[in-house]
Amino acid sequence: MISPTFKLERQLWRQGYRFVAGLDEVGRGALAGSVVAGAVVFTPENGSGKGLSLLRKDNPLPLRDSKLLSPSQRERLAPLIKKRALAWAVGAVSQKVIDKIGIAAATERAMLKALSCLTVKPDFYLIDYFRLKSLPMEQQLGVTDGDTLVSSIAAASVIAKVYRDSLLVKLHRTYPRYGFSQHKGYATAFHREALHRFGPCPLHRQSFLS
Repeated sequence: MISPTFKLERQLWRQGYRFVAGLDEVGRGALAGSVVAGAVVFTPENGSGKGLSLLRKDNPLPLRDSKLLSPSQRERLAPLIKKRALAWAVGAVSQKVIDKIGIAAATERAMLKALSCLTVKPDFYLIDYFRLKSLPMEQQLGVTDGDTLVSSIAAASVIAKVYRDSLLVKLHRTYPRYGFSQHKGYATAFHREALHRFGPCPLHRQSFLS
């Protein structure tokens, strides 16, 4: 299995960039709930050329794209990422806004929200497959499969996934018959059957159901 590395970050650090931010989103394809973006900044001082598997030498846990980790692995890894990172943040955009402006614009807005909450201002941005129109093009790179290949992007995907999952677990208490705590708003057979039986609830993205 491919493990993400700090190869791109190291190249940028050598070029003089100090605060390189990795960004990723989760929930883009879900039928319900917010789209959430994570942003993580590592530096040569708090990053590792071998990736984040050595965050705890007594119990190493390899960093992966969040989709390749179990829920318990993500829950264990997220606080380690936050401890090691120079800065981290998440940004969420609700399903109501997604319906108004579309998922692409909502994803960009979530990423910009995350960046605005960082305690440092990045001078370069590594983004999984995406480009942000409001940021200087010469200071960003859209990386295909970035959450698989680039450590800071993978870290962003983990903290975003843990944050979004926790939101859906809490919202499950309000709308228990849809099973949000299990599928987190994605289009599983159970979720589609619940939609067929009960119709959409306020958490559903109407534009995704039409």
